[in-house]
Amino acid sequence: MSETNIIRADVSQLRELAPKLRAGDKVLLSGVVYTSRDAAHKRITALLDEGKELPYDLKDAVIYYAGPTPSPEGKPIGSCGPTTSGRMDKYAPRFLDLGLAGMIGKGERSPAVCEAIVRNGAVYFCAVGGCGALAASRIKSCEVIAFEDLGCESVKRLVIEDFPLVTAIDCSGGNIFVTGRAQYAV
Repeated sequence: MSETNIIRADVSQLRELAPKLRAGDKVLLSGVVYTSRDAAHKRITALLDEGKELPYDLKDAVIYYAGPTPSPEGKPIGSCGPTTSGRMDKYAPRFLDLGLAGMIGKGERSPAVCEAIVRNGAVYFCAVGGCGALAASRIKSCEVIAFEDLGCESVKRLVIEDFPLVTAIDCSGGNIFVTGRAQYAV
């Protein structure tokens, strides 16, 4: 990312920043995010259904759809690139309605997720796929906080610094997957 037109943001201020973000904006995000993928989403949903405590508060949280590799010696985490977000689409509207502020992944989202992003003033960021080593270099700490038996898919609390992202779907309904296609349609 070139330094021009880059927004530096902290996760703790994402709820206030979200209305100002537009699809296509480049963001360097810092703060606490939680990894969660298919298996963890299923377990979190079961906890919600049973009225049990979640491993972290969804309110104003950011979920990174990732399943990092084991950390090499002296590093907090191994390769940590994004996974395909569409696999979490059946869970995302509920999580957003419960206060989730943002999601990080790759690929487009379903209409139901897009509607929930707008309805809740949230944001969906894309991280560059295939750049897991770059992503890992922006992660300062990693702690497994739930479902350790899931291995790489356990829920982890990550502290990130200047994590490079692109705003893919904004809370005004802007969507790079729609505008991008339209821009190049014949």
